[in-house]
Amino acid sequence: MDINEKVEFSIQKKYHKYLWTPFARAVTRYELIKPGDRIAVCISGGKDSMLMAKLMQMLHRHSEVPFDVEYIVMDPGYSKENREKIEHNASLLQIPINIFETQIFDIANLQDKSPCYLCARMRRGALYSKAQELGCNKIALGHHFDDVIETTVMAMFYGSQLQAMLPKLHSTNFEGMELIRPLYMIKEENIIRWCKYNGLEFIRCACRFTEKNASSDGGVGDSKRLEIKELIKTLKKTNPVIDINIFHSLHTVNIDTFPGYKTNNETHSYLENYDD
Repeated sequence: MDINEKVEFSIQKKYHKYLWTPFARAVTRYELIKPGDRIAVCISGGKDSMLMAKLMQMLHRHSEVPFDVEYIVMDPGYSKENREKIEHNASLLQIPINIFETQIFDIANLQDKSPCYLCARMRRGALYSKAQELGCNKIALGHHFDDVIETTVMAMFYGSQLQAMLPKLHSTNFEGMELIRPLYMIKEENIIRWCKYNGLEFIRCACRFTEKNASSDGGVGDSKRLEIKELIKTLKKTNPVIDINIFHSLHTVNIDTFPGYKTNNETHSYLENYDD
């Protein structure tokens, strides 16, 4: 078998339970793909988006639900080495990528305050625009199970709010567009194991601010997310299912026990209906 055949075989066999099953479950449970969809699979070049592209490619090949895919790579100003690695891996995995260039890194790097926030917003906007240009109605991003629970804990610890990451959502700036997260139920540790098993090496962090710090297996560098990642890892030593419990809690929120909540950007108090 060539490397692509080996990769697909490993997804179908050795890692079926850990990759394909949770991927298919998320697609079905959250109704991520519907007949007639044209989905822009957004590839950053990292392990998560590359796995997502391969899973979407395999699903597209065998799915009874008719849908189309475009595999898009936005180059926001990658180094020559990172650009070449993305192209090499896409060729290795036989993913027909469509690369388009922007100057987002150059623009974001000129900002003294919140360059990461600006960069993220610009990248998201560029992906939506390219997807619309290609006739797509959805973009797929590679956020996984760990991103979901870490975002929830980070919002509580550092944002003073209980806020989750949805498996899909409508775009507020691009009419008729949706964002979907097909890896929503896949654990990062299993993505890493799959990479190592197949001898795959993807770019870890292409950002000019953080790539020198991207030394962990997760490739997240020195950040609050890494702090939360390590906290959850430590807590799992005494409670091995704590990550699963956090994930499940997002689906079983008991709003009747909260003194306050927010919906449609409006804050409400439980006192509003207390005497009803």
